[in-house]
Amino acid sequence: MVPSINDQAKHLYDRLDDLRHNIERVFFGKPDVVSQLLIGLLSRGHVLIEDVPGVGKTVLARAMAKSIACSFARLQLTPDLLPSDILGVSVFNEAAREFEFKKGPIFANIILADEINRTTPRTQSALLEAMNEAQVSMDGRTMPLDRPFMVIATQNPFEYEGTYFLPENQLDRFTLRIRIGYPDRDIERRILHEDPSHRALETLKPVMDRQEVSRLQNAVSSVRVDDDLVGYALEIVEATRNHEHLEVGVSPRGTLALMRAAQAGALLAGRDYVVPDDIKSLVVSCFAHRVTSKSFLQNGRAADNEQIFREILSRVAVP
Repeated sequence: MVPSINDQAKHLYDRLDDLRHNIERVFFGKPDVVSQLLIGLLSRGHVLIEDVPGVGKTVLARAMAKSIACSFARLQLTPDLLPSDILGVSVFNEAAREFEFKKGPIFANIILADEINRTTPRTQSALLEAMNEAQVSMDGRTMPLDRPFMVIATQNPFEYEGTYFLPENQLDRFTLRIRIGYPDRDIERRILHEDPSHRALETLKPVMDRQEVSRLQNAVSSVRVDDDLVGYALEIVEATRNHEHLEVGVSPRGTLALMRAAQAGALLAGRDYVVPDDIKSLVVSCFAHRVTSKSFLQNGRAADNEQIFREILSRVAVP
C-alpha cells in the first residue's frame, strides 16, 4: 500500500512500478540507475550519463521513451555538427512562395545527446534554451517543445582528444549526473543470452502515456518537504560555498534541483513526503558536477568532487 495518498492518484503511483519494471525488462541489473533516470523524468530535469561506451546508455534511453509512448531522437554530436542540425532550418517553399520551418530532432520528447563533449561550444549552447525553457527560438519566433521533454546526454570521462569541456552554465542545467558502470558477471551472461537491445527492446510496449507522465510530474510539487529537511539541504549547500577545496559552490538552481529531485524520489518510493535519505542519496548526483574545485583551477586536474561531497555529508547533521 502507498501511504497518505488519495484514491484518485493512487493508480498513478502504482504505474510507476510498472514503468520501472518495463524498463528493467531490457536494461538489466542496474535498478539504481533506472530509478535515477526516472527521478530526472519526474522532476522535469535532464540527466548527464558519464560513462564508457557500450554499457547500455542508448538502450536505457530508448526503453524509457518506448515505455511512456514518447518520441525519441538520438543525436550523435560531432565537431562538425551545426546548431541548425539540432534545432531545424527554414526552407523556401516554391509553391507557397514562403519559408517553412523544418523541425530538427530537438522536437522529440526524449533526446539522447550522445558524446555531448565532442561537439563545439556553439552547438552545445544550442541545447541551452531547449533544456532550460523547453522552447526553441528560431527566425524571430519562439516555438514550445512538446511535454514531456528530457535530454539524456552522455560523455566519456576518459577521452580528452577532440573533446570540449562543457561550460559551467550548461552543466548546471543537468539535474543529475549518473554513472552506469559495468554489469556483473551474471548480468553480462544474461545480456549475452538475451541480447535485449535487438530482441526485447523492439517488442517493448508502453505502460503509460504522455498525459500520465505529465500528471505525475505535476504531483511532484505536492510532495511535502518539512522545514527541517529544507534546513538540512541548505546546510549542505552552504558547506559547498565555504569549503576549502571548492572555488565555486552550488548555485540556487542546484539547490532547487536537489529539492525537486528529492520530491521525485519520494514519489517514486510511493510517499507523499520527503525523508532525509531522499536528500542524502541524491546529493552527489545532483551537486558533484555543479562545483569547481581549486585543484582543477591550479593544475588542470579535477579533484574527486564526489569524495568532497561524501566528506560534507559526513559532518552535516541529519535531522
